[in-house]
Parts: sequence; structure tokens; C-alpha cells
Amino acid sequence: MKNYLEFEKEIKALEEEVDGLKSPFGSEGISEVDTKRIKNTEAEINEKLKQTYANLNSWQKTLVARHEDRPKANFFIKKIFTQFTLLSGDRYFGDDKSVIAGFGLVDNKSVLIIGQEKGEDLNGRIERNFGMMRPEGYRKCIRLMKLANRFQIPVISFIDTPGAYPGIGAEQRGQASAIANSIECCMSLTVPNISIIIGEGGSGGAIALASSNKVIMLENSIYSVISPEGCASILWRDPRKSLQAAEAMKLTAKDLLKLGVIDEIIPEPLGGAHRDPELISADIKHSIIKNLRSFENFSKEEIYDHRKAKFLQIGRDRGFIRSSDKDNTGLSYKLSDIQKIKVHIVKNKLVYIGIGLVFIAGLVSIIY
Repeated sequence: MKNYLEFEKEIKALEEEVDGLKSPFGSEGISEVDTKRIKNTEAEINEKLKQTYANLNSWQKTLVARHEDRPKANFFIKKIFTQFTLLSGDRYFGDDKSVIAGFGLVDNKSVLIIGQEKGEDLNGRIERNFGMMRPEGYRKCIRLMKLANRFQIPVISFIDTPGAYPGIGAEQRGQASAIANSIECCMSLTVPNISIIIGEGGSGGAIALASSNKVIMLENSIYSVISPEGCASILWRDPRKSLQAAEAMKLTAKDLLKLGVIDEIIPEPLGGAHRDPELISADIKHSIIKNLRSFENFSKEEIYDHRKAKFLQIGRDRGFIRSSDKDNTGLSYKLSDIQKIKVHIVKNKLVYIGIGLVFIAGLVSIIY
């Protein structure tokens, strides 16, 4: 049974009409199937999908990102990777079912795969805690990322979570420090790490695994510091203002690509990823292979510097480059031409003030 969103009512009616037309058993018994009408209705559905999904607002994209039928991490892991070996446990407390982790092959190369999993049905969602990771989940990921780093194995992460689990047990076991340590681990890796946001990328629960060399989003996924409902509740004390909040937060893939927060957008099939999971999984696989190959000739230090410079560049014009100073092995800030002129003027403002005064005095003497 298909699930439809509120703005897909017309599409639902048309698809139900097609299902009725395809059935040879009408109200008057067995009848001939009207293939021409089916073809015309299907063309109308495609046109309606194209119009609807070309004009989605930020809140509607949030609903698509949360769609019940949207393919989850477990699906992509099975479709994209071979010889996947599941690994469990953080060696401190237990195993967190909301994250799937293990080693596998893609393009005949070993990779570590981490996937935040929401679950396919009600029982699965309860078992997976709706994709909300606990401290032991992050510590499991840290343990495996360090193992992958030791053996120079790239890390691939699938992000799909409303946020880290906020329960009292998680807080007692150190949720905040687990997230911080996970971010630190991601940033310190000397192997390429690639994150694909396949649905919701919510809060620190997503950032903990998305601090990567390449952050990629599916077209209708979202990535934000808080949910639109949470933002509306805090700012306006009215959850009904979720649309206003979603627009202000710039949480869509297009907005985040413009801001430089993410690196790539993978287009989704017409009507969303849930309408053609096979196609979107093939596109994700192609993107993973392409991005892994782009790092093949990078040294450990270059991979680390690439990630560091990427995050330091967010919110700045040019970002950072490796320092040319032999005694300094860090990164230096790369100024734009306009910024260089501004810095020069500020540093030499007294000189320019003096020149200005002389020029004004000269003009006065000529006039009088």
C-alpha cells in the first residue's frame, strides 16, 4: 500500500484511477482494459508529479525527507555494497540498533559503512529507536572509524536521523561527550570520509557523523541544527509556524549548496526517492565511487587538510590554504582581493590620512 503526502492528493486520485483501469474486473464483470486511457492517465500523473515536485517549499521537502516509504540506510547498504560484515558493540555498554556499521566492498575497495537506520515498519522503528542514536551508538562508530583509520580504509556514512536520542538514560551515559568525540574522530581521520544525507540530517545527531571530506545530500533531504517544529516552538511558541521556520533555516539541499555547507546534490527520481529506490541507489553508488577516486592520489596529510580547510571555509570568501612558512605546518587564511585592499588600508590608515591632508591643503592653497 502506497503512502501519500498531503500535497499529493491529486496524484493519489489519478493513481487509484489507473489501478482501477488496469483491473479487468469492472462493475459489470470482466471487461476489456482501456490501454489508451491508462497511458493518458499515467502521462498526466508524470506531468502532475513534475509540476508538484518542481515547486516544493522547504516544509514540503521536510515531509518528503520523512516519507514513510523513503529508502533507508539498510536498503542502500544491501544494494550498493558487497560482502558486508556487520560489527556490533561499543565495548563499554552495549550495541545501539539505531546505527548499522561494518566493513564491505564497493568498486572492489574495502570501506567502512555506517548507516543511521530508522526502521521499515512499526516494530522495526521501535527497535531502531526511530534512528535516534544513543551514546553507545556513537562510541561504536568511533571505535570502528579508528580501526578503519589504522588500516587506511575510507569511511562512508548514511545520515538519516531526527537527532540524537534525548532520553535521561542517554544523558546519564554521556550523550554530549559521545557526540563531541565522534565529531573530533571524524575530523581527525587521515582517510577519506564521505557522508550522504538520505533523509533527515537533524542536529548534532547528524553532525557527529557528517563532519566529512564530502557531504552529499539527496535532492529532497534536509540538514539542519533543529527540526522546523522545534524551531517554531522556540522562536514563536507556535509549532504551526513550521513552514516559516523551515524557510528561515535554509535546510534544503539547494540552500545548503549555495552556503557551501554541502558539496554535492544527487537528483532524485520524479516524485522522490521512494518512487524508484533502485535508480537512486545506483546514483548514490556512482557518486561514492567518483568521490573516492578523487582522493586516490592524496596523501594522509592532504586528506586531513582538505577536510580542515573545507569546514574553515564555511562562511568565508576563500577559506584557508597550507601555510608557506616552513616553520608553520598549519593552515593560513586565504583573503580575497577586496579583503586584501581593506587590510592594507587599515594597516596604513595614518599614511593615507596624511596624504589626504596634504592633498586638501594643496587644493586650499590653489583656491586662495
